[in-house]
Amino acid sequence: MTEVYQKLAEHIGAGLPGLSGKPEVRLGELMLVTDSKSLPAVLKFLRDDQSCQFKMLIDICGVDYPEREKRFDVVYNLLSLKHNFRIRVKVPAGEDEAVPSVCDLFPVAGWFEREAYDFYGIFFEGNVDLRRLLTDYGFDGHPFRKDFPLTGYVEVRYDEEQKRVVNEPVNLVQEFRTFDFMSPWEGMLRPRSLPGDEKAGKGN
Repeated sequence: MTEVYQKLAEHIGAGLPGLSGKPEVRLGELMLVTDSKSLPAVLKFLRDDQSCQFKMLIDICGVDYPEREKRFDVVYNLLSLKHNFRIRVKVPAGEDEAVPSVCDLFPVAGWFEREAYDFYGIFFEGNVDLRRLLTDYGFDGHPFRKDFPLTGYVEVRYDEEQKRVVNEPVNLVQEFRTFDFMSPWEGMLRPRSLPGDEKAGKGN
C-alpha cells in the first residue's frame, strides 16, 4: 500500500503544482499540508480527479499547538470508496484566522465545522450556521484548547430549593490530604519498596 500511496502522492503533486507542501506518505498513510486559501481547490481536486475520487469526508477536527504562531491544525480525513484510499489534509490556522468552509463541496462538513468551532474556536468563513454544537448556549470559552481550565468556568446543577437548573462559578474546595505512599492506589513515590520486599530473592 505504501508504494501505491507514493504513486498517488506524485499524481496529486503533479495535478496541484501550486501546493505549498508536497503530498507525502507518513507512517503508511498519505498526508498533505496546504494553506487555507488553497484548501477549496485542493479538496475539489481530490474529490473529482479520476485517480483520487475522495468523495467521502470522514471527519474534520482541530489540533491545538498553543506555542506555535499558527496555533491550530484543521485536519480533513477523506476516503475514496472506489479505490479504497485514505488521505489526511492539514491546514495550519492562526487563532484569529478564518478557514474557508467546504460545505459546498461536502455538505456534511457543516456539522464537523460547527464542532471544531465549538471546541477550538476555529472560525469557518462561509458556514451560514456556525453555532455551538455540543456545549451549552451560554458556554464560555472553547474546552478543547490546551489553555482551557480543566474545571471550566461555570458549573451547572439542579437547585432543589429554586426547583430549576442554575449556573454558578466553579467552586472546588479540596481539603488537605495526607497521602499514604504505601498504598498501591495512591502510588508509591517514596519509599520505593513495600514491607516484605527485603525477602525477595532469598531462597524459600
